[in-house]
Order: sequence, then C-alpha cells, then structure tokens
Amino acid sequence: MASADDEFRRAVADVAPLARRQHAVRKRPPAPPVPRQRLRDEAAALAESLAGPPRGEDALDWGGEPHYLRAGMPRQTLRRLRRGTWVVEAGLDLHGMNRAQATAAVAGFLQRCAARGQRCVRIVHGKGLGVLRAKLRTWLPRRDEVLAYCQAPAHDGGSGALLVLLKAKR
Repeated sequence: MASADDEFRRAVADVAPLARRQHAVRKRPPAPPVPRQRLRDEAAALAESLAGPPRGEDALDWGGEPHYLRAGMPRQTLRRLRRGTWVVEAGLDLHGMNRAQATAAVAGFLQRCAARGQRCVRIVHGKGLGVLRAKLRTWLPRRDEVLAYCQAPAHDGGSGALLVLLKAKR
C-alpha cells in the first residue's frame, strides 16, 4: 500500500517549474482612494440648494430660535415644550434624505405618532446646509396634528433638531 506522500510525488513527477519573469517595480505609492460617495452627496446637496430661484418658504430664518405655536394655543404651551415638560416619545432622523424622501418620512411619522397617542416627538434635521431645517418650518405648521414646535435642547440635538408637540389622541 502506497503512502499519501508517494502518491503525491507520482502525481507531480512530470511537473516543471514556471520560468521566472521580470516584474515591474512600482516607483511611487498608489494614489489615495477617492471618496466618490461623499463627492456625489455634496454635489447632490449643492444642486438641490441651487435648483430654481429661492422661494419665500425656503428662506432661512437666522433670527432667533425656530418655534411655532398654533393660533389659539396658550404661550405657556410653547414654554412648557421648551422646558421639557413632555417626555420625547419618538424620534425621526432625516440625515441622508432629500426633500421628497423627507416629506414622505415626516408625514408618515407624524401620522403614526398621532395614531399611537404620542404627544412629544423629536425630528432631527441636521445642521448642514439647512435645506431640510427650512422645509420643516413650513411643513410642520401645515400639519393638522402639530400644535407647537421649538428647537430641541442641546442634549436632544440642539439646533439640529426640533421638538414637536402633537394633539392628544381622542
């Protein structure tokens, strides 16, 4: 009975080594990788911000902290929202979304939260170019379930997020 070593030697007995070739020597290190996705994201954000003439609803409100209080609601409601009287029960992060995606996400999120009876929610829009921040300031007051909103405190996102107070479920 032949050993495995003998069988291997018979199998490779007629094998000849390959001729050595000259290999090119790389003279300089390869170029660093190009962050293509980041470049595409930045180009898309720039194109979106420059698409068409600015409308009044797109103008950024640089003066003071963003806030909204539905007509007929007491000012105390907005003060209580700012102070954290209501616990944040749900959150939505809009990072990486464009206007159309964010519109759908915000609408669905607010409907689900209102249906569950959640009163206080946080929407993170980010601090970047401010496109979604400006859009939220026009979208939220149009929503029937929104009573008030204000800038989130620093521990909840600060100027990159809004706290939104929703109507109580009936």
